[in-house]
Amino acid sequence: MSSDAEQPARRIAVLISGSGTNLQAIIDAAEAGHLPGAEVVLVVSNRRDAFGLTRAEMHGIPTLYFPLKPYTSEGKSREDYDRDLAEQVAAAAPDLVVLAGWMHVFSPVFLDYFPHRVINIHPALPGKFAGTNAIERTFEAWQNEEVDVGGCMVHYVVPEVDAGKPLVIAHVPILPSDVLSDFEVRLHAAEHQIIVQAVRLALARIWSDEN
Repeated sequence: MSSDAEQPARRIAVLISGSGTNLQAIIDAAEAGHLPGAEVVLVVSNRRDAFGLTRAEMHGIPTLYFPLKPYTSEGKSREDYDRDLAEQVAAAAPDLVVLAGWMHVFSPVFLDYFPHRVINIHPALPGKFAGTNAIERTFEAWQNEEVDVGGCMVHYVVPEVDAGKPLVIAHVPILPSDVLSDFEVRLHAAEHQIIVQAVRLALARIWSDEN
């Protein structure tokens, strides 16, 4: 495979629902040259007050607020929402779509627009604690001696929640002295590292597949 320097510019769309700390990790990595040739070209939120939108605007990145409620209020389906959102995202011509704290499960209607090009970060290990509140559920399981370690992963997105093939996995220890917030801080730090690693790896795979 050729070096990163020979790869063409790559466009990334990031979908968020909250503060956008993982988005910030991607932006910082791109601006520092740790994602050679990569640029965040669109940030989407389904929540108007998501601070991640402000983060994007501070870096001059176009944003899109795209809520689900108008669709449900009009009796439209989740598939209608997914299709319209996919068309909006596709207009930005992203090579990769990153779900970084996006609190919405996509149907195949959305995923089919970007085959094998949608990745998601999840604060649990593969096969563990799919869905919401994974950090709290991991810590509770540790307290009950059901698990002895936590972790996080970035995986390819499939219609089944948090069930896609992992790209990067990080194990995060839970210490005897930990309270939930201690573990949470340590886990988020690991997320910020693996999200950058996963974006780099996913873009490299896309380039390799094209060549």
